[in-house]
Amino acid sequence: MSMPWTFTSESVSEGHPDKVADYIADSILDAHMTEDPRAHVACEVLVKDNHVILAGEITSRADVDAKKIADAAVREIGYIDEDEAFCAGKLKIQSLLSEQSREIGDSVRREPTSALDQGAGDQGIMFGYATNETPEMMPLAIHLAHCLARTLAEHRKSGLATWLRPDSKTQVSVLYGEDGPIAITDVLVSTQHAADIKQPAIFEYVRDHVVPVALGEWHNTSLKLVVNPSGSFVLGGPSADAGVTGRKIIVDSYGGMGRHGGGAFSGKDPSKVDRSGAYFCRFVARELVHAGLAKRAEIQVAYAIGVAQPVSVKVDTFDTGDEAAAADFVRSYDFRPAAIIERLNLRRPIYRATTNYGHFGKPHLPWEAGSALTMELASSVAAAVPV
Repeated sequence: MSMPWTFTSESVSEGHPDKVADYIADSILDAHMTEDPRAHVACEVLVKDNHVILAGEITSRADVDAKKIADAAVREIGYIDEDEAFCAGKLKIQSLLSEQSREIGDSVRREPTSALDQGAGDQGIMFGYATNETPEMMPLAIHLAHCLARTLAEHRKSGLATWLRPDSKTQVSVLYGEDGPIAITDVLVSTQHAADIKQPAIFEYVRDHVVPVALGEWHNTSLKLVVNPSGSFVLGGPSADAGVTGRKIIVDSYGGMGRHGGGAFSGKDPSKVDRSGAYFCRFVARELVHAGLAKRAEIQVAYAIGVAQPVSVKVDTFDTGDEAAAADFVRSYDFRPAAIIERLNLRRPIYRATTNYGHFGKPHLPWEAGSALTMELASSVAAAVPV
């Protein structure tokens, strides 16, 4: 029998500097995908003080005003206080965007045998993870950390707490036993706030109105709650700290419970397997768990640039299922980039909806939707496996 153990994950709000950068990048991507679904976009963003730097490579037929979109994205997040350095309408936005390298573009399109043989947009490894410990098939700690960060944003935007400001971080610790999560032991909330509210009032509001709502059935009065441990948190966001795309990849994925290949998601069109490959690995892992072939599963795929067929595909059920049956199940899926794009219908402006509070576990996203073929595939695989 294994000893109880604790696992901790964190999340950040849409006003965190790195997430501001991610949201601007995905907003620019969606603008291109709206007019040109086959646009190749790799947009990077840096935010600091009143500066926004756009960089990267975009090849697109769309007529997109990237600077205007960046300013609108900042306004949507809620940075509209003209007393702050980082404020929509007064930003200095510099664009260093250029066209994609022809060598990269040619390598992606060089296989002529079939439309589905489009080459991978880069080399790399991607992971997908799913677990039955939550209805969303996400690890509990990252799921609840996202719920906390999202609840803070909802209370700020609805006016329930007018003193809340856009920047915040959350952290949840989960106690595990042999059969899964047992209880929430620790919760940490750091939230930016107006200057005229005091620490005791912030603590009481988070304790009484945020934590119970966000944790739901997992809330308990014995958990240890820490709020704004550094004390005052008035100056936040890009006015206080620099933000860059791709620096919250663990927040974006599984909170450390599942592995990550290292490639960021935001600002990249689906020809980049860093994004589409990771999404499809999540889809397949989710399907595998949903089919009852494992209690949790992790899929790894690896690609070479310009080559459609993956270098390797691997599944791990962590001794919670039949490895051979799981491997047969995974082999029934087509991991070629163009096949992934077609199956999940990824040439659409859906990426702003992924930026904040995790790229996984949201039911409206196509890689989170169950396949009608799942049970049929699972049945056929199970029938082929000797008892």
